[in-house]
Amino acid sequence: MDTQETLKQLLTAIRDGSLDVDQGMERLRDFPSLDLGHSIIDLHRSLRNGFPEVIYGEGKTPQQVGEIFLHMREHANVLATRVSPEMAGHVQSVCPEADYDALGRTLTLVQGEITYREGEIAIVTAGTSDLPVAEEARVTCRMLGSRAFVVSDVGVAGIHRLLDRLDAIRRARVIIVVAGMEGALASVIGGLVSQPIVAVPTSIGYGASLGGLSALLGMLTSCASGVTVVNIDNGFGAACAACKINNLFPA
Repeated sequence: MDTQETLKQLLTAIRDGSLDVDQGMERLRDFPSLDLGHSIIDLHRSLRNGFPEVIYGEGKTPQQVGEIFLHMREHANVLATRVSPEMAGHVQSVCPEADYDALGRTLTLVQGEITYREGEIAIVTAGTSDLPVAEEARVTCRMLGSRAFVVSDVGVAGIHRLLDRLDAIRRARVIIVVAGMEGALASVIGGLVSQPIVAVPTSIGYGASLGGLSALLGMLTSCASGVTVVNIDNGFGAACAACKINNLFPA
């Protein structure tokens, strides 16, 4: 259950008299944030921007992520990104229901059914090596209520592979393009479709790719119109942008 639904139920209970004001105040004492000492959980984020807070695992200890995870599950579904196997093992020891995706390095907890928006998001990768970033995006889309599918390994080195999948890609409302090397795939797809494109440069490539900087600059200087670019390897950020665009369509 998300924070908005929790607050609706709480206010309804006070209005109907099944919960008195003091009990309501006790329930609200953790709002709008919860201070754990090492972290402050933003419990009202979904009320402000539509999406709940997500745990960024990198740089945190397994114990810190575990504690944050346990508290966040009291308020909503939980998504953690950039989660190492060691971190996932610890969280699952205290929360066995958590599901670890090793490829995308995500850890999720779904409580009840996810309500999906209409339409789908296509996540297109240039190569198989880009799949970890694509999987992070796919899981994020799912947790934020948008259906997504992955079209993998259709980079410009064999353009016929892309053309074979173009009909499926064009059925999506939003397209996320994930590519390393020179990042050309975003421009190619941008010249073939009418949908908004969110491009993700990845750190895949040989020396002169400069850890994704070449792909980033290539995508930023794309001659195709309607291509928006997020930071290197930021599948999560691309998914958030794509879901916000998808949410603009009527339910």
